[in-house]
Amino acid sequence: MLDENFPVRSYFPNLNRRYDVKHITKDLNIASLPDAKVYKLAQKSGRIIVTYNVKDFIPLIENDPKAGVIGVSPNLPPDQVDKKLTALLNKSTQKSLLGKLTTIAGETE
Repeated sequence: MLDENFPVRSYFPNLNRRYDVKHITKDLNIASLPDAKVYKLAQKSGRIIVTYNVKDFIPLIENDPKAGVIGVSPNLPPDQVDKKLTALLNKSTQKSLLGKLTTIAGETE
């Protein structure tokens, strides 16, 4: 689930071909939802939140199998996010990403 501060899913063609990606604002029609409620929504639907806004989600992450957070560096252009996020999801199980924070950074970060 792409957080509202994230580009819409059309920016990530590889990711969209392989995974059921939803943008919280554009696909789910939810705007200005507090981060705690976004996390609860992810828990309810068993989704992983993809966001630039990692610091606000850190206190919400629970060690449970219902939701997770992938923090992405805002310095990465969308094509690199598409490549790196798709690669991460391809090599990971959903279970390995739930209940924790995973980060994706650029080469020099």
